[in-house]
Amino acid sequence: MKNKEIKELKNKPVDELEKLLKDDRQKLNDLKFNLAAGKVKDVTELRVIKKNIARILTFLKINEIEKKHGK
Repeated sequence: MKNKEIKELKNKPVDELEKLLKDDRQKLNDLKFNLAAGKVKDVTELRVIKKNIARILTFLKINEIEKKHGK
């Protein structure tokens, strides 16, 4: 994910971040299943999706903290 995409992700509303999180988790589950079945040769996509999930969770937590402290 490029810096521009990360900045766009930071500015997205919470409901959209939650939708992206749900979609990425579903992709991750599908990739894990396909990996176990031997259908996936390129495992780098797993790493990318895990990092995206971590970024989304981080931005959701930041939004929660800012909301809590009234910023």
